Amino acid sequence: MKAFGKILGLVLLGLLLIIVALGFALTHLFDPNDYKDEIRQIARDKAHIELTLNGDIGWSLFPWLGLELHEASVATLTNPTQPFADLQMLGLSVRVLPLLRREVQMSDVRVEGLNLRLNKDVHGHGNWEDIGKNAPVAGTTPEVPAVTDPATPPKPEKPPQPIRLDIDSLTINNARVEYNDEQTGKQFSAESIQLSAGAIHDGASIPLKLTAFFGTNQPLMRVKTELNGNLRIQRALKRYQLEDMKITGEATGEPLQGKTMTFATQGQLLVDLAANIAEWTGLKLSANQLRALGELKVNDLDKTPQISGALSIAQFDLAKFLDSVGHTLPAMAPGSLSKVEMVSRLTGTPTSLALEDLNLKLDGSTFTGRIAVDDFAKQSLRLQLKADTFNADNYLPAKSEAANSAAVARQAEVQSSEAGAMAAGGNSPLPDAPTKGAWSTDKLLPLTRLRTLDVNADLAFDQLILSKLPIQNAALKASGLDGQLKLDTLSGGLYNGTFQANGNLDVRQDIPVLALQTHIKQVPVERILQAQGKNPPIKGQVTLDSNLSGRGNSQKALIDSLNGSASFVITNGVLLNANIEQQLCTGIALLNRKTLSSEPKGKDTPFQELKGNLTFRNGVASNPDLKVRIPGLTVNGNGDVDLRVLGMDYRVGIIVEGDKRDMPDPACQVGSNFQGIEVPLRCRGPLELGAKACRLDKDGLSQVALKAAGNKISEKLEEKLDKVNPQLKDALKGLFKR
Repeated sequence: MKAFGKILGLVLLGLLLIIVALGFALTHLFDPNDYKDEIRQIARDKAHIELTLNGDIGWSLFPWLGLELHEASVATLTNPTQPFADLQMLGLSVRVLPLLRREVQMSDVRVEGLNLRLNKDVHGHGNWEDIGKNAPVAGTTPEVPAVTDPATPPKPEKPPQPIRLDIDSLTINNARVEYNDEQTGKQFSAESIQLSAGAIHDGASIPLKLTAFFGTNQPLMRVKTELNGNLRIQRALKRYQLEDMKITGEATGEPLQGKTMTFATQGQLLVDLAANIAEWTGLKLSANQLRALGELKVNDLDKTPQISGALSIAQFDLAKFLDSVGHTLPAMAPGSLSKVEMVSRLTGTPTSLALEDLNLKLDGSTFTGRIAVDDFAKQSLRLQLKADTFNADNYLPAKSEAANSAAVARQAEVQSSEAGAMAAGGNSPLPDAPTKGAWSTDKLLPLTRLRTLDVNADLAFDQLILSKLPIQNAALKASGLDGQLKLDTLSGGLYNGTFQANGNLDVRQDIPVLALQTHIKQVPVERILQAQGKNPPIKGQVTLDSNLSGRGNSQKALIDSLNGSASFVITNGVLLNANIEQQLCTGIALLNRKTLSSEPKGKDTPFQELKGNLTFRNGVASNPDLKVRIPGLTVNGNGDVDLRVLGMDYRVGIIVEGDKRDMPDPACQVGSNFQGIEVPLRCRGPLELGAKACRLDKDGLSQVALKAAGNKISEKLEEKLDKVNPQLKDALKGLFKR
């Protein structure tokens, strides 16, 4: 028995020596390079690919089945002359005995110079779609699958046992992946790919490092990036984790206008295909000056993924950030967009995103509510926000140099006319009609952007400052689609009065069309003018209704084409720095052939009501029914307001009632001959002068004298003419010589 055991041991040792000898002989005496044609044929028959082996094949048999390929390429059988992948070298080795247990135990796997080319042709067919397909044979018809007997259902196949994967390390050097879409002309690439992974074991933490350069041609963009982390694969549970992930890099290209954006992000990633969820926790993100924290979760990976999470952005200078990524903003008020921070809850899908429970701080203003993009492709923007105080003027583009120069020239014209009127106390000649344009030719609207706008906005403000007007409890509802924008309402309180507007803007054509309706009720008119930086010529509570339309993309174009109608009433007002009583008494004294004993002390003219209707035609407003109620006076007028130059030209008639004070000026008393007579005034000049541009109309005064004299003038004309003021005498003589 003992001898048998010894003999058996010798036999086993001999067999082992024979196996080792055979392995040595196979690896040293058998050269796989002699069988390249057979290997290529096996690749065609079994894998349905065209394998080209230009380099040598190195191999080992035991205890490692080693393989090393050089200068190899792979193509599909449908297009064998155009490889979709090639590599300089592939080296790997597998333990032989574990293969019998369906275990893959590899040492180092190394890939050098891999090039992968994915191409979609003009018909939308990708070359990767043919991988594994047999080559088409001309004149053959596709095989018809055999029909099975429905009474005998096929036996279900047993699911294959999962292969256990065990790799000591994986290294990929200098790889490149290229994607080309001939339909759209778009190209994507990943170059200089360097991948290194530690020991790869199922369920174990795998150290991972990846660097690459990514690029696109539409738009032209290049991104350098590096990824580090620990990968954990649990194939039986369909669970994949990237722990302690960190991605850093730099991006440059056309969207950044040649500038560079440095970015970094980190966190913990989890994909659980069994539960159909993905999570990104501990999210940290930075991009130049921007810093953010948050978390993301995606449910229903097998259906339409549903996104949820939270995002917090620390305070940063948005204007500087946008400038650093190549998006310089128009000139704004100093400090605008310098303090921006946000906290929000996220919801969305692959085609939409919503910021719910939003709290946005913007330069001292706080917005709460919701911002959503319902469709990324259509850029469908939805806003539901409430703010405390917001100054919209700080975010409007500044005026151009040309607009500023025009404004300075017009202001000089107004000041010259005003100085002349004040110096002469209202006795100077009528101011000249203004000629300087009052409006900018700068473009107002980005038409191309507005045509693509799909927006629905519902905004509320405790206070909205717009055109320097503080609108209290402002509400704004607006929408836009396919180049047609609608202002449903802009309303609020204004200086203890109310303001409301609505309208439409059509930007489908090169010349936009604007229609606007406004209603202002009991708003101090002087406060509106003061807010615009103008010295008000009038005070009072204005109520205004207007329905106007215009065409163009500048202030000047809109005003030049302004058409429509308006009605206005100003109550409990004052004509500032304009004493109508002085003008009236001067006219009465002239008719009485007397001289005023003193100048009226007051410099303003209070009135009870000023009202009228306006008809706009190409920027000129006709006002045929101006009426002013002043205690003791009745005033009627008609004229035009030329909005193109902000000028006016009016003829005003004042019904004479005389000096109603307790101690009237004798020269200003109305005799029986002048009862009910209108004293004429002419008002011409810049609109800002108001009543300061009014003068006694001496041409019209001669008509008054004629009416007062009645039929007696024809009998005693010469006698009266000898006694009246010489100026009036000349006017009357001229009248009767006509």
